[in-house]
Amino acid sequence: MSKINLKALSKAAMEEFVKEQGLPAYRAKQILPWIYEKKAESIEDITEFSRELRKRLSDIAYISNLKLLKRQVSEDGTEKFLFGLEDGESIESVLIPDEDRHTLCISSQVGCAMSCGFCLTGGIGVKRNLKAHEIVDQIIAVSRLVKPIIPSHPPLLKGGTGGITNIVFMGMGEPLLNLDEVVEALHRITEFMGFSKRRITLSTCGIAPKITELYRRAPHVNLAVSLNAATDEVRNRLMSINKKYPIRVLLDACRKIPLSPRDRITFEYVMIDGINDSLSDAKRLVTLLRGIPSKVNLIPFNPFAGSKFKRPSDERVLAFQEILVREKIYTFIRKSKGQDILAACGQLKANYK
Repeated sequence: MSKINLKALSKAAMEEFVKEQGLPAYRAKQILPWIYEKKAESIEDITEFSRELRKRLSDIAYISNLKLLKRQVSEDGTEKFLFGLEDGESIESVLIPDEDRHTLCISSQVGCAMSCGFCLTGGIGVKRNLKAHEIVDQIIAVSRLVKPIIPSHPPLLKGGTGGITNIVFMGMGEPLLNLDEVVEALHRITEFMGFSKRRITLSTCGIAPKITELYRRAPHVNLAVSLNAATDEVRNRLMSINKKYPIRVLLDACRKIPLSPRDRITFEYVMIDGINDSLSDAKRLVTLLRGIPSKVNLIPFNPFAGSKFKRPSDERVLAFQEILVREKIYTFIRKSKGQDILAACGQLKANYK
């Protein structure tokens, strides 16, 4: 009989497991913090349990851990981690440093099925969805490896080191195509790990009906929508999902999100030379976003081998930003990091089987 992976159990399943073993209910409340706060790598690490109980549980269960296959460090301090999964597949996570934060970019699928023309990850296809514990385990694994930004920085994860301050679902995969597991992962991150939902951002290419479902079922984390065009004609060329959920349908779904007064939806706009970077595109974007509490992240295209697209000039990007700012749209130019190790936006490509 195969052993039970305790990390794969939801709260309810953990309570049922404890009950089946004839243990008191409070044991489940002890196991969960050991896994998510103290980051126990094995049942033997749970020293709150007697040696006899640890031996008994180890005979029937275990705590899984991602296997670190490769760790790369960019010239700018960005780190990329290649993690092996239990079935031999692999995924990538990226830790992006800044002056006062460490943002961890995590994956939700092995590969990606979206085939966006500007994204290396989308060109490799999708192998499978990640389970909730595999999503969360990226946070656990990286938090074991990184140090606090400032020694006196208070932990942002219960029992953590303060090494990770923000989490973004912007790695491999489309989170809303793995909604059940992503929702469960978000509950574990916020409830079991004590991570603030205001420090979590989920990025989607625009699965319109799933956006509404996400806000009905999950903690209300920040939403980032990968828009990248101001007309359906251009977006159809860049993102095949637009043929199913065109811009109007996508933005209608965004307008229905129950935002609190200070919340904004982030619209990501990958700027590609001669494709979507004209001043007319900027003016059309202003019209599209009218009435939506929003901010825009302009992302100059990150080149990769074999791509037919080019990065626009800095002057072009600044002129585009100026039009949006003039119309009082919060607009930021995102500085790409980790390009020398293929860790920038749209460059992840794990060597999975």
